[in-house]
Amino acid sequence: MASPPIDSDNKGDLVAREREGDNAQPLSITEISQALKKTVEDRFGYVRVRGEMSGVKRAASGHMYCTLKDEKAVIDGVMWRGHAGRLAFNPEDGLDVIASGKLTTYPGRSKYQIVIDNLELAGEGALLALLEKTRARLAAEGLFAPERKRAIPFLPRTIGVVTSPTGSVIRDILHRLADRFPSHVLVWPVLVQGQGSASQVANAIRGFDGFGSGGGGLLRPDLLIIARGGGSIEDLWGFNEEEVVRAIAECSIPVISAVGHETDTTLADYAADRRAPTPTAAAEMAVPVRADLAATLADFAGRQRRAVHRPVELGRERLNARVQRLPRPENLLQMQTQRLDDLSERLRRGLTLRAGQGREALAGVSSRLSPIVLKRAAGDAANRLDRVRLTPALVERPMARKAEKLDALARLASQFHPEKPLERGYAIVRNAAGAAVTGKAQAEKETALQLQFKDGRLDVGIGSAGAQHSSPEPMPHSASPTASPPKRRRRKPPTETKTAQTDLFD
Repeated sequence: MASPPIDSDNKGDLVAREREGDNAQPLSITEISQALKKTVEDRFGYVRVRGEMSGVKRAASGHMYCTLKDEKAVIDGVMWRGHAGRLAFNPEDGLDVIASGKLTTYPGRSKYQIVIDNLELAGEGALLALLEKTRARLAAEGLFAPERKRAIPFLPRTIGVVTSPTGSVIRDILHRLADRFPSHVLVWPVLVQGQGSASQVANAIRGFDGFGSGGGGLLRPDLLIIARGGGSIEDLWGFNEEEVVRAIAECSIPVISAVGHETDTTLADYAADRRAPTPTAAAEMAVPVRADLAATLADFAGRQRRAVHRPVELGRERLNARVQRLPRPENLLQMQTQRLDDLSERLRRGLTLRAGQGREALAGVSSRLSPIVLKRAAGDAANRLDRVRLTPALVERPMARKAEKLDALARLASQFHPEKPLERGYAIVRNAAGAAVTGKAQAEKETALQLQFKDGRLDVGIGSAGAQHSSPEPMPHSASPTASPPKRRRRKPPTETKTAQTDLFD
């Protein structure tokens, strides 16, 4: 095959030159990228792609980035914040999805990608796989643990209901509550399916849990009921969302989940403290039957009355039995009555006999009580009194001995008087409170002293200088200001012993 002719003029040139008759101008990178972008978007303006999600991540801006793949190919995907916020499920790695959108290119990396407008799970199997994966992850966190389940209050005063205000569910609950035990019910209206239902249900649970702390005046419910009628798994998917499950687990109020019919099970049922098969059954779990309570209370009241009256009846029976065995009162007093009569008769006879004996004794004594006998006895007593001699010495000698003892005590009292040494030149030292000061250390602590002499008192102030130059020698016994200064004593030999201090009263 013959090779194309070579232009000898451009062979080996370093600078590109335009050839004659050549109209293909070189394109810039931006121009060709824009051309490719336009071509791809015009050709694939709307596509639906099925694949497995991987590398799912959400940027701080709210956009979602992921990769869709199958056995042989991979395509990047991006979902802008406005569409990502309206997703009915939480995208995760490994989900089989169908993405709807358009293909475009990303010139910054020379890649093509799909801009996703809508994202759906590829069939019910993928939805169940996502449900099981979410359930296992939340169960591993302990949100479904049996030990965290709380007891339902026996008789709640206020019941909070999270459901749709227009459906038949709320009417069934209110009707059942009214039949069993009328209660105060607070309804928080929410969407129970579709876009945004999970957020509304979670916000309602947190709102009820916050009652009482905001000061709005509403009573905080003692029990919450989350209710919805039956439906498909897609209709009930809002109660499988992680946001709702965490709100139930974090709620401090006991929660009854009544979502769907008896065969329907959601993650909200696992997180709730009690699961009810239907909304009507939830109302039956919430409150007891008032008629049954009234009958029970009446039974308790009857048992209480019987329990109170039974001891009284038993006591009455025992008392009657004891009364029947007791003797008659008149039989008990017969012996005492007879004895009283006997003693009365004996007393009458004894008094009569004693009166006769007294009269006889008086008659015998009265014969001896004559004026002559009395005058003779008075004369004998006068003679005995004349013979007794009462001299003054018998009284004066004891008085003299007691006077001598009293004089001796007076002399001792005058000698031992505390102010007696003042007459010999001594003085008494007192502090400002008038208490006696007996030592140098005690005197140095005082700011002023009072000296008492024979002829009066003298107040003396103590300065710091005087305290510094005070002599360590002991004070002489005579503290009088008129006494001469003490002479210096000679030091005695070590063999000599100190003489005892002379007595002040010698």
